[in-house]
Amino acid sequence: MKLKLKKLDVDLPTPRYAYEDDAAFDLYVRESVTLAPGEKAIVATGIAMEIPKGYVGLVWDKGSVGIKGGIKTLGGVVDSNYRGEIMIGVVNLSDTEYVFERGNKVAQMIIQKKETVDIELVDELEGTDRGDKKFGSSGV
Repeated sequence: MKLKLKKLDVDLPTPRYAYEDDAAFDLYVRESVTLAPGEKAIVATGIAMEIPKGYVGLVWDKGSVGIKGGIKTLGGVVDSNYRGEIMIGVVNLSDTEYVFERGNKVAQMIIQKKETVDIELVDELEGTDRGDKKFGSSGV
């Protein structure tokens, strides 16, 4: 599959897979951003793309940024009909300030086939052994 990508900022790294078998490619910050603890922001990546029809771009946390910095991505669905700059919602969940410098990795994206479902309203759902048991119902 080919993913057409337009660089809106030619000096930023081109999104790429870090290793051959990686599922996601890295996205980079277009402008430096400082996030105070608990602060949210939307950061630009300097790219636009043409995701093929029938596919979706899913934005995920960058492990090193999330684990080491306490940064969580927000939102995360890029539809195939969107052609604007890819923007990443982030929040600082740590108790210390986090700084993204221009060109730092911010998130990663997976391109995945999407399914369109027919939504059917019903009065009852088929029963299962779990039923409506919530979090922790398996004993963990």
